[in-house]
Parts: sequence; C-alpha cells; structure tokens
Amino acid sequence: MRILVAMSGGVDSSVVAARLLEEGHEVVGATLQLYDSRGAAKKGACCAGQDIRDARAVADLLGFPHYVIDAERRFKDSVIERFADAYASGETPVPCVACNQGVKFTDLLGLAREIGADAMATGHYVRRVEGPEGAELHRPCDEDRDQSWFLFATTRDQLEFLRFPLGDMPDKAAVRKEAERFGLVVAGKPDSQDLCFVSDGSYVDLVEKMHPEMAGPGEIVDQQGQIVGQHEGVMRFTVGQSKRLGNAARLNGERQMVVGVEPGRRRVIIGPREKSFVTALSVRNVNWLVDAPPEGLVCRVQMRAREEPRAARVVPTPEGAMVYLAEPAMPAPGQACVFYQGTRILGGGFIRRMEETVPA
Repeated sequence: MRILVAMSGGVDSSVVAARLLEEGHEVVGATLQLYDSRGAAKKGACCAGQDIRDARAVADLLGFPHYVIDAERRFKDSVIERFADAYASGETPVPCVACNQGVKFTDLLGLAREIGADAMATGHYVRRVEGPEGAELHRPCDEDRDQSWFLFATTRDQLEFLRFPLGDMPDKAAVRKEAERFGLVVAGKPDSQDLCFVSDGSYVDLVEKMHPEMAGPGEIVDQQGQIVGQHEGVMRFTVGQSKRLGNAARLNGERQMVVGVEPGRRRVIIGPREKSFVTALSVRNVNWLVDAPPEGLVCRVQMRAREEPRAARVVPTPEGAMVYLAEPAMPAPGQACVFYQGTRILGGGFIRRMEETVPA
C-alpha cells in the first residue's frame, strides 16, 4: 500500500513510518508547519522549526519522500482563536480535538488522497479494529497513553482511511526501543505537550491578549447574585473548580465550587458543592460512530481527558444528544463528552453551557 504518514517530528510518528516501510509499504511523509519556521518554537511544541527538521532527517535516513504543508494561518484560525473565543464565552475548550479535526485530519487527508495514497497513518495511541459493519475506534493497549478521548470527532469515512500502528504497543518504552532499533535520531526526544501554542505554559496571558475585556480583577458571587469575594482574573476559573476562592471557599458551613463563569462581566459564580452536581446534560456537535437507536443506548461516558468513565444513557436529539448520568457529576461546558462501550468509542460531542439564572 501507499501510505501517507503524518509526521510531527517526534518519536511516535517516526516509528510508525519506519515500521510501515519495513512491512513493505510505500511511505510518504508529511509534516504540518503550524508556527513561523523562522522563529524558535517553545519546548514541548510540535510541528515547527526543529520538529520539521527532525521529520525530514528521519525521511532522509529511511529513504522516503517528505512534504511540509504550511498550515500556520489555518491553525491560528481554527485552533488558537477558537480556543480563546471558547474561554471568552465561558467554556473550557479542548484544542487538541479542534487540531485533529481541523488541520491534521483535513489538510493531511486531502494531501493523502491527492497523491493517490491507500491510507494515512498517525502516531496516535488508539486502535482501529475491523468490525462486522466497518472500521471501529477503540482505546489502545497502553491505557496510560490513551488518546481516544481526543479523537472522538473522527468521522466514519475518515476512520476507514486512517491507520494507527501504535495502538497495539504495550507502552512508550517499547516504542522508544523500536526507534533505537531503526537508528532514529529522535529515539530519546521528549514528548510534546497538549497546549503546544502556549509559550509560557499558561493560557491566561494568551486569552487575555486576544480578549482584553476579560483581563483584570472581578467579583465572586453566589447563585443569588450576592458578592461574596473578589478574584484576580476570571480566566483562572473553570466550572467544577474549588481552588482560588479564598474566603468564599466555604459559606454558611458549606464547601463551595465554581458553577458558572461570566467572562464578559468578569464574574465567577459559585454554589454549594454537594448541591451543584447534575444528572442530565446536553451535548452538541455529536459525531456518531455507530447507528444510535432513537430511544438511546446504555454506555459509559467520559467528560474529561483524565477521568474514569461513568455509567449513562445517551439519547440522540435534533440538536445533538441528551446524557442521563447514573450518578451526579459536574460537567464543564466546552469539554468533550465521549461515549464508550468497553474499549470502543460510540461517538461523542461537546458539553453545552447551561443558562445561568444569576441576577445582575
């Protein structure tokens, strides 16, 4: 097969290319340039400067062609600006999902089809399994590296074309051993991090620069609109958080948590932790990887990248889906809610922001 390999310049995608070549496939490498190549990207970033040179070095060593796609403008529009806008609307975004479904699984898949590739492979830790009704998306063998939550928006058509060779690897150490076996210069290269576009490790300055109206101190209010404290920046708070509330962390003997954020008014809304959990939520932009029955299905849902899935019933709606939880939880608007049965992803969507009823 002719396979396009999405190469970030790291060890994972480099091992994917080397293994596919060893198996006898015709490999073509491609790297997205997400940052100005004339500048030095931050440590832990990907797809810029040294990363592009590393990807090309691997391609030169193994003897296959390598292309670089300038996606800097599209990355800024579809990932960075959407990230800041989501915070400005009171949501907690997931930029890695936007990146995968924006520049990575759009531009690169387009290139793959242009060059007549039979498939596109990536270094994601997830498994593609051939099921009785087509390709299925599953968690990887290495649970510590699981990236399935970030890939819930992969469509059925994309999944038919995609390959994830690292999904069956036992752990990252085994991947690095493979890199050493192939003599790859990236064998010991550190992993990239999630918020690759944040230069100092904090997203606050970035969002406040793009939305200056959110910068500065503001009020902490209860659900009746009474001022109960002050904060130094609304960007430092997300729904479900209990930290940084100061004297407002406990009111009338009850532990408080953030139940809403109003960035435009720089207000943080808090409520009693034990009384703020919900058993039903609405999700939008749902991507189904199965034919969901109208009456819904019983499954497990994961509402944050690093949390345990919980029992739920998911019912499709014209606007997306309703999720009914077996046990109360505090979902964060803007985060992904992904539906699982065992290791298989059934679909997922983004948690809607509940309308606040706090007085002005």
